[in-house]
Parts: sequence; structure tokens; C-alpha cells
Amino acid sequence: MSKIVVLGAGHVGSLCTLNLALSGICGEIALIDIDERKADSQAKDIADATAFMRRPVKIYAGTYADCDDADILVISVGVSRKPGQTRLDMLGDTIDIMKDVVEKLKQTKFNGMIISISNPCDIVVNYVRKHLGYPAQKIFGTGTSLDTARLRRTLHELTGVDMRSIQCFAMGEHGDSSMVPLSHVTLMGKPLTELIQENPEVYGKVTLSVLEERTHQIGMEIIIGKGSTEFGIGAALAEICQAVLYDEKRVFPVSAYLDGEYGKSGFHVGVPAVIGKNGVEEILTLKLTESEQAAFDASCEVIQKHNELAEAR
Repeated sequence: MSKIVVLGAGHVGSLCTLNLALSGICGEIALIDIDERKADSQAKDIADATAFMRRPVKIYAGTYADCDDADILVISVGVSRKPGQTRLDMLGDTIDIMKDVVEKLKQTKFNGMIISISNPCDIVVNYVRKHLGYPAQKIFGTGTSLDTARLRRTLHELTGVDMRSIQCFAMGEHGDSSMVPLSHVTLMGKPLTELIQENPEVYGKVTLSVLEERTHQIGMEIIIGKGSTEFGIGAALAEICQAVLYDEKRVFPVSAYLDGEYGKSGFHVGVPAVIGKNGVEEILTLKLTESEQAAFDASCEVIQKHNELAEAR
């Protein structure tokens, strides 16, 4: 069975560990944190829960040495986002932490897949790839996977269509500049634009401004209400890990390294990609309208600006 190392035992890291254990996709999970006592307590608490799960999973507090034979490394360290903060506001503190993470990883024999959750997601994964000298295909962030889940939920709430019958993507930064290519939103197999024309009473309330506003604001509403977001990203991470370990060739909007796609090169950004045993196996290039491309370009500019700030620290 596969081995996964989760770096960070806070709200997100612990929920990722729990979701991975519940999924039954791996046989071993090592949880690492600078606060060793916390990592040990979280591991023991989740290990208790495995007595009620469908498959046995070995869960324990580990060290960076556990990365040597791991199949996947999940990076979920960083500071918690506070009410009123954007993800980009967390850049300085998180990059300082990543400097230490990169140096410690260089001392290991790790050669598996790296999936980063830490915010600001696109900037962090780009920084780690660059400073670790890691193959671009084997390192990516969860990107706009959670943004897309919120988009699907918003579409469901506005139309009543089951989320499983909705196909859509949020793209760009995992943050307030993310964009929605409305021309590629389909419900029940039909383009949203057609549904709006056919039944404006039901679908006319779905506008780009509403979709993007809700996609951007739901995360902050959760943080204001409970202090952190954790359940959604934990579920998303487990699904992405399953796609890697089971070579599912499944499409997720992840923070992938672009090499000419969408007219961009040299950095990570949220785009739909095929995920399998080799990591990012293909980037799907959607045909965007002129306004959609402009919105994507603007989001990429935000990411690139902050990539430069990360390098300047």
C-alpha cells in the first residue's frame, strides 16, 4: 500500500489526514509538524478513528526522514488566514516557512509527488518547485479545485440542478482574482448560455458577476464564522491523491506549471489538468472568449507580481 506524508498538523493538515484515512487509498500516513507534540496528538486521535474505518491505515507522527520512501508529500504548513485577509496577505510568513521546508526536503531522498495546499497556493508551489529544482510535472497545488467546488455549489443553489450534473471550472489564482469561463459552464449536458435563452426565469439569475462574487467570498464567510476552512480542501486533497495513486487520469483544476498553454509560461496557475500516476499528465486548453482570456491574463499578472515578491524575500 502507498505511503503519504502530510506536512503540517493544523486544521487543514489534520483534516487532510482524516480524509485520506477515510478514503482507504493508502496504508500509511506520516504527519509532520514543527510542534511535535501536536503532530503526535493529532495522529493518535485520527488513529483512534481508524478502528471504525473500512480499511486499516497506519497513522503516526513522523519526521522528514519519512519522506524518503513516500509516494506523495502534502504540504499544508503556514499561518492561518484571518478575517479580512486575502490569501496573498499571507505570502511573507508562508514563504519564510517554505525556505525551511525546502532546505529540509533537500536532505531527504524523496522522489514522489508533491501536492501543495499552503496559501497563497500558486505562489507557494511555484516557489517550492523552483528552489527545490523539482520536475514541474511532479509538483502542483490544489489550485482552484476548492474555488470550483464553491462555483458548482453556487450554480446548484441558483438553479436547483444537482452538483453532480454541473460541469464548470474556476481558473487563475486561488484567490480573489480567479475567473469563471462562463462559455464552458454546462448543466445537465447543456451549455448555460443556451439554458438562459430557453428558460430565463430559472437560469437568467445566473450571471458572471454573481458566480465570481460568491466564488471569491464563500471562503471568507467561513473564516469569519469559524476561523478556518478545512473540510472542503480536505475532501479535495483526498480525491486528488486518489487520482495519482490509482492513475485515474481524472481532470482537476489544479495549480499547474504552464509552458505555453493559454499564452503563459514559467509559473503555476489554476487550470484544468489530467491527473494520474505521473502527476500533471496533460493541461487542458479551453478555448476562451476574448473577455475570458483578458480575465485570465489579469489573474496571471497578480500571480506573477507576487512570485516576484516571494523571490525578493
